[in-house]
Amino acid sequence: MESGAALTSKVPQITPSFWVLKLLTTGMGEAASDYLLGRLHAVGFGIGLIAFALALWVQFRTRAYTPFAYWPAVMMVAVFGTMAADTVHHQLGLPYMVSTLTGVVAVTLTFAVWRRVEGTLSIHSITTQRREAFYWLAVSFTFALGTAAGDLTASELHFGFVGSIVFYAIVFAVPALAHWRFRLNDVVAFWWAYIITRPLGASIADWLSKPHKAGAMGCGDGPVAAVLLAIALTLLTYVAVRPAASPEAAAGDLPVELAAEESTT
Repeated sequence: MESGAALTSKVPQITPSFWVLKLLTTGMGEAASDYLLGRLHAVGFGIGLIAFALALWVQFRTRAYTPFAYWPAVMMVAVFGTMAADTVHHQLGLPYMVSTLTGVVAVTLTFAVWRRVEGTLSIHSITTQRREAFYWLAVSFTFALGTAAGDLTASELHFGFVGSIVFYAIVFAVPALAHWRFRLNDVVAFWWAYIITRPLGASIADWLSKPHKAGAMGCGDGPVAAVLLAIALTLLTYVAVRPAASPEAAAGDLPVELAAEESTT
């Protein structure tokens, strides 16, 4: 398939279920990564890498948004992105502040190049493989950034897990409020919220899974990952089988300028 070949939109509509699934898969990825690295070490890292590559291969083979291709790809970005960020910190000794700033630079550069090449960062415009490649590159870097940022606030800034949850929940709510009350740009609001779901979901998962002495609930990485995965798959099944929105309704969800642009192409 050519990079410029037109596709049907490869991402879901942005609804409440999207954000719930994003938080569930993010939390699952954090717990699953910690479980695999803690129990299997290098073998676990290899499993995460292979599953990550396979999930993205399946996603890129589709020509339209498919829930059971898209969301497994998000799950594996969450798992492997966490593994990569944690490995850099633990094996190379890179401080969380440095890895967080590195993530900021990587995300900023990705957005800058994407905007320059394609003219838009709207996820409603993911209709070519080149745009899809930019999208998944940005998603991967946002996960790495979020992982480092979550660990930074929980440990080095001493917020703890509960403090991090409260902090990131507030930061997550800001773009929604700004979009509603002050007409913050759709694209800015989306990516702001998207990036923050990573440290928010991971902080919740860590609070549930880590031991009591760390100020958490002590449920264990494996059980938390399994429960979050089960809930995510249940919601995903519901989302996949419910009646799809009509093309007219879907077009109505697009920003006005993008809908107008697409109606002429």
